[in-house]
Amino acid sequence: MFELKHHTGQDWVDAVMADFNLFLQDHAAAEKKASGMAMAMLSHYPDKAKLVRAMTDLAIEELIHFKQVLKLLVARDVTLGQDKKDPYITQIRALFRNGTSKFMMDRLLVAAVIEARGYEKFWLVSQALPEGKDKDLYEAIAKSEEKHKNLFVELAYEYCDKEEVDQRLEEILIAEAEICAGLPIRAVLH
Repeated sequence: MFELKHHTGQDWVDAVMADFNLFLQDHAAAEKKASGMAMAMLSHYPDKAKLVRAMTDLAIEELIHFKQVLKLLVARDVTLGQDKKDPYITQIRALFRNGTSKFMMDRLLVAAVIEARGYEKFWLVSQALPEGKDKDLYEAIAKSEEKHKNLFVELAYEYCDKEEVDQRLEEILIAEAEICAGLPIRAVLH
């Protein structure tokens, strides 16, 4: 449906592979937050039936991903870790505009871009992992993130003007590329 304007480099993959336990802790936290975001969305827009159904399913799926990553942590005897502020999420959420319909559109489109970034990074991780269950899990999670990316854009089209959605998505993609270019390389998702 759309392509990111900034591509994650091999240096990020190398950092993740060098400290995979830290990456798993951060990934678990991200899945937990994603489930919470979906619940918040359906709570804020209870009159949007298609969105409520989609966010209910998404919240459950993200929680399942959390449980799967938690199993990897437990198998490695690594604690869950503290939730930390994510500079990427903080900066991209600062793009939200005021106004009921603009705010909803921005929430949906920012979520789509975050999911697209997750797809890219989880796919890169899956390709760096050796054959086995961990690789299979990350390939499956990557494919799931790609579907979520498209879901959020489809919801934006459902509730907002398509031309406005396309224009705003382009603006968010440009801003997201600038955000990514300014982030340090660390063994975390964003």
